[in-house]
Amino acid sequence: MYYELATMTLPFGTAGSAATNVQAYATDTQAQGELLGCWFTDIGVLNQMIVLRGFADLATLQAERERTQKSASPFGCGEIFQTLEQHSYKGFPWMKPVLPSSETGITGPVYEIRTYGIKTGGVQATIDLWEQYVPARAALSPCTVAMVALDGPAAGQVDIQGHFSPNGGRVRPGSVIPGQEMEPRIPHLLSIGDPP
Repeated sequence: MYYELATMTLPFGTAGSAATNVQAYATDTQAQGELLGCWFTDIGVLNQMIVLRGFADLATLQAERERTQKSASPFGCGEIFQTLEQHSYKGFPWMKPVLPSSETGITGPVYEIRTYGIKTGGVQATIDLWEQYVPARAALSPCTVAMVALDGPAAGQVDIQGHFSPNGGRVRPGSVIPGQEMEPRIPHLLSIGDPP
């Protein structure tokens, strides 16, 4: 499965209209692929909307990217957003495709989107390690998707995890309380200079 993450920086107070416009754009008769998620940032860089779309194959993703790039109003938000970034990804081959929350049971309502750099030559090793470690971690924070970048400055990985609350799904703070077990950590091969 192939995915696109589009990140729009929005002026304050425009999130509602932007979300409505994105849904209309992604379900238009000319649209290809499927709208899978739309999130607004509360931590990190604020005033951003992140849109996840899924595609059965790379050719369909590229055709939809071209439609978006040629649009007078990409995502129906050309008059709203201040910046737009689009990045393409391929899901880890062993992971199930992203499905609606009603089918996966991963309902959030809080999601964490993590981005990692991967050392040169480390993509396959990272995919293999994640296949080994993700099932044990699923009870603590289910992974909606893990995917490797197809474009951008270097090899990278993004994963999206659902949590029940801003604090309830974060397992690291609880792992340092005496008497509790450490969380099962998912190893990955970081780029030089990235924090562990």
